[in-house]
Amino acid sequence: ANASGTISPTRAEHVLRTLDGRIAMIIDDGACAVGIESTIIAIGKAGLRQLRAGPLVLDGVSLRTGDRIEAPGQSNTHYAPSKPLRLNVVQVKADEWLIGFGPIAGRSTLSKCGDLIEAAANLFERLHEADKSSAAHIAVAPIPESGIGAAINDRLCRAET
Repeated sequence: ANASGTISPTRAEHVLRTLDGRIAMIIDDGACAVGIESTIIAIGKAGLRQLRAGPLVLDGVSLRTGDRIEAPGQSNTHYAPSKPLRLNVVQVKADEWLIGFGPIAGRSTLSKCGDLIEAAANLFERLHEADKSSAAHIAVAPIPESGIGAAINDRLCRAET
């Protein structure tokens, strides 16, 4: 439950941040365990196509490419914070809030030990945190493309646009 194009919510307070005054009630059952949105698959005559990468990692299923939006989260400007975002950062600038990963420490981190499952669960929480900070820009350390890292990078690339 969020305004389209903004950072996905993982807590009730995130929903309130974007939908306050437009919804009657929020039921708070705590933070989302997985954090990142679902994998979306299309079944067609040519076989399976992955429309959105997510927690379910499917080997041999290609990620959909093209201009037509077929599923949520395929817009080039989805998941975006209100501040400019820079990716694959190993050297932070003075005006940036660095979201770290593994050995690259930041003001906050997706996972200190480099666990991609933990990183996926923390992604949107960390983006909300950085977006609310006094820093003018947000930077994110490199995330491996393997496994759920592909879904994390997909969200970050769309948020960067």
